[in-house]
Amino acid sequence: MTPYAWTWVAVVAAAALAFLTKYAGHVVPEAWLENPRVHRVSGFVTVGLLAALFATQAFGSGSAIVLDARVAAVAVAAVLLWRRAPFIVVVIAAAAVAAGLRLLGWG
Repeated sequence: MTPYAWTWVAVVAAAALAFLTKYAGHVVPEAWLENPRVHRVSGFVTVGLLAALFATQAFGSGSAIVLDARVAAVAVAAVLLWRRAPFIVVVIAAAAVAAGLRLLGWG
């Protein structure tokens, strides 16, 4: 098979896997989902996945850990959130810090 054909095989397989995963979520018995342990664990899994996504996007570049303008922007955003600034102010300030540092050549 050509590489082009293998690409389509991978796309179709991924689509099928996504469909089966969603279908499995619909056919799980409701009694399993009402268990308090499931609620507790699902909350932890959500937080863990979001934290991992944040860490890889904020501190990673390829397979290396990078400290650049994104780290300073995250620090500014964290301080502003801690001080209870409005979300739009947090976003604009973090973007401005990252853009300013990149303009100065850092990151």
